Amino acid sequence: MADGTKTDPWTLATAPGSSTYTMYRDPDSDPPALVCQVGSTTLKYQLRAVEDLHAWLIEQGDWVHLGAADENKPAADGTVEAWGRDPANPVGGWYGLRKGYRGRFGMYLPPLLEALGLAELTHDKRNNSVRGVG
Repeated sequence: MADGTKTDPWTLATAPGSSTYTMYRDPDSDPPALVCQVGSTTLKYQLRAVEDLHAWLIEQGDWVHLGAADENKPAADGTVEAWGRDPANPVGGWYGLRKGYRGRFGMYLPPLLEALGLAELTHDKRNNSVRGVG
């Protein structure tokens, strides 16, 4: 497995397996970030999202729908996407750091958790779910 650094990023696939992308940790940014490269688009999420999302999934105790949505679209209640922008989450709102590109938390974070052994993910054509392990 890759180191998750800029020079050795994780290569991941969305839950349905329809798109690949890379992610790496940037601990020196302010705040520390996960950099997600999808084609020519760069998205950034707070690095603490990995631990925070894992803890939340464990707390849920069951499968949670991903509910991926762009920033300007509403997220379905109870989904990973909704939690990733909820004012009641540990960061008090969006984990996404780049205005206009703060969404898609439910699409890009769960496959990373699966690769790190922190979650199980369904791999259907649509309506995928995730649950925490460990």
